[in-house]
Amino acid sequence: MPPRDQINHQCPIRDVLDRMGDAWSLLVMLELSRGPCRFNALRRVVDGISQRMLAVTLRHLERDGLISRQVLPLSPPQVEYALTGLGGSLIARVNLLRDWAVEHQPQVWQARAAYDARDASAEKAA
Repeated sequence: MPPRDQINHQCPIRDVLDRMGDAWSLLVMLELSRGPCRFNALRRVVDGISQRMLAVTLRHLERDGLISRQVLPLSPPQVEYALTGLGGSLIARVNLLRDWAVEHQPQVWQARAAYDARDASAEKAA
């Protein structure tokens, strides 16, 4: 059986969802959609991310062509990250999903409550 990363590359949906479905990539990209940002500023605004995990996430996103990394000519040198055109096109689609979620969240909560009530009734009857 081929390694998992080879399997994912055969399926475009799985390949992209593997990156976006991790704990931090989407949050980092959403923050960068507001504009370029330095490493420490990202770390402050992406709640709960460790320095190491932010570095790993940024490397993965840069490798996938979704963000760019620019070393600023300052003393000491600082690094700024920004969405690429490719990353911006993905965020445009993610925004559609976000809008759908905001609009339909009450209906999802209602459906969950109805399901949980049915499930609880079935457990009592058993």
